[in-house]
Amino acid sequence: MSRAEPEHLVVGQVSKAHGTKGDVLVWPLTDRPDEVFAAGATMLLGDDEGSPGPAPRELVVERRRPFKKGLLVKFEAYDDRTSAETMARRYLLVAVDELVPPDEDELMYHQLLGLTVETADGTAVGTVREVYETEPTHLLDVKGPERSFLVPLARRIVKTVDLDGGRLVIDPPEGLLDL
Repeated sequence: MSRAEPEHLVVGQVSKAHGTKGDVLVWPLTDRPDEVFAAGATMLLGDDEGSPGPAPRELVVERRRPFKKGLLVKFEAYDDRTSAETMARRYLLVAVDELVPPDEDELMYHQLLGLTVETADGTAVGTVREVYETEPTHLLDVKGPERSFLVPLARRIVKTVDLDGGRLVIDPPEGLLDL
């Protein structure tokens, strides 16, 4: 089963303008914010749902610095608070082919969406519809025919991820699928 790869991935969300010189507070949605938001990096300003839309604006990072749990980012051509406010609550996207590919043992979460989930004995559980970044482990939201399940994305539970076959095999501890 071949699945279409998206052209762009969401790498951050602009929260709001910060200060008077065009900086915005960005919540990074990537494991590699230093690479993605490096000076000179380009990205698209998407809409408030994470889509590039019909005429997305290209942004170039001028500078960035850590701020609380996010980043303060200044984009070229956004030199005052008024222009920066136009980016508030919108997503930032990068072309997939511009991102550093994941290591051999890594996945990008969008690759898990739509995978069929089954247990090690072949029992169908459902389809992955979302990945939640939680501590101590991330959770898969799996939609079954009658209800949804939250399955920890942990090696002790997720035994096989077969992207080409479109399936994910789990070995859930007793009671996990009864919750």
